[in-house]
Amino acid sequence: MNYTESSPLTESTAIGFTPELESVIPVPSNETICENWREIHHLVFHVANIFFTIGLVIPTSLHLHMILLRGMLTIGCTLYIVWATLYRCALDIMIWNSVFLGVNILHLSYLLYKKRPVKIEKELSGIYRRLFEPLRVPPDLFRRLTGQFCMIQTLKKGQAYAAEDKTSVDDRLSILLKGKMKVSYRGHFLHNIYPCAFIDSPEFRSTQMHKGEKFQVTIIADDNCRFLCWSRERLTYFLESEPFLYEIFRYLIGKDITNKLYSLNDPTLNDKKAKKLEHQLSLCTQISMLEMRNSIASSSDSEDGLHQFLRGTSSMSSLRGSAGRHRFL
Repeated sequence: MNYTESSPLTESTAIGFTPELESVIPVPSNETICENWREIHHLVFHVANIFFTIGLVIPTSLHLHMILLRGMLTIGCTLYIVWATLYRCALDIMIWNSVFLGVNILHLSYLLYKKRPVKIEKELSGIYRRLFEPLRVPPDLFRRLTGQFCMIQTLKKGQAYAAEDKTSVDDRLSILLKGKMKVSYRGHFLHNIYPCAFIDSPEFRSTQMHKGEKFQVTIIADDNCRFLCWSRERLTYFLESEPFLYEIFRYLIGKDITNKLYSLNDPTLNDKKAKKLEHQLSLCTQISMLEMRNSIASSSDSEDGLHQFLRGTSSMSSLRGSAGRHRFL
C-alpha cells in the first residue's frame, strides 16, 4: 500500500498557515492593538504643531489675519523640516514640508507686498486725504493715478488758466493744489476756486457730451497757484480700465459741479462761507437745487433735465444767469 507520511509542515499547510506566516499574521486576541505605544516625538515636533494651532485659531476679524496665519504656518513647516531631518530621518516628511514652506513663503511675501506703506508726495497728500481717502481709494491706486500722464504746473498771480471763447476744453482736467483762482464772464466775477477743488469740472462734464468746445468763462490765478493737471484723453482711457476709480471720479466731479452751482447762485458768498458750502447752504441755494432736482426728475433724460434747469434758472441776475449757463453747459 502506497502512502505518504505526514510531516509537521504538511499538517501546518493543511491547517491553512505556515510557520513563517504565523510569525507575521497576528493572532486575534482580546488585547488592544496599540498596547505598546512608541516613544513620544521630540519637542521640536510638538512646538511645530503649536504654531499650526495658533495660526488656525487666529480670528478672521483681525486686521492682519492672513499675514499672521501664513507666518504661523511658515514657522510650523520650518520646525517640521528640522524635526524630520535631524530627529526622524524621514525623507518624505522633509520633502512635503519643504513644498508647504515654499508655498507659504510666496503667499506671505505677496501679502506683505500688498501691505507695504505707499509713500504719497507731500504736495499731493492734501487732495488724497480730502478727496480720495474718505472714499477708500487705496494709496497705491492713487499713486498710479497721479504717477502717470499728469504733471504739476504753476501759474503766477494774474496769469490765465483759460480764456473764454479761446481755450479748448478737450485738453486737460486739473485740481487746484495751492492758491486761489477767480472765474469771470465778460469781466464780471462769478465765483472762486479753492485748493482741493477741480478747476474745470463743468467743462470736463460737458466734453463727455460735446467735443471741440471752448471755455465760456475766464479763469485767472488770484494768487500764485499750483495745480495737478491730467491729460484729458489719457485720463479717460485710464479710468475706463479702472471701473472703481471711474465711479469715484464721477462722484467727485458731480460734487464739485454742485458746489460751484451753490457759489454761483449765492451772490453774498465770501471766502469763509464758500469753504463751508458742504455743511451750510443758503436758502436761495436750497431753492435752486430743489428746482434743479425737479427739472431732472421731470425729464426722461437726466442730462436734458440739467440743461433745462441751467437754461431756465431765473433766480440769478440776468448777467449771472447768462454766465452760469455758459459755464455749466
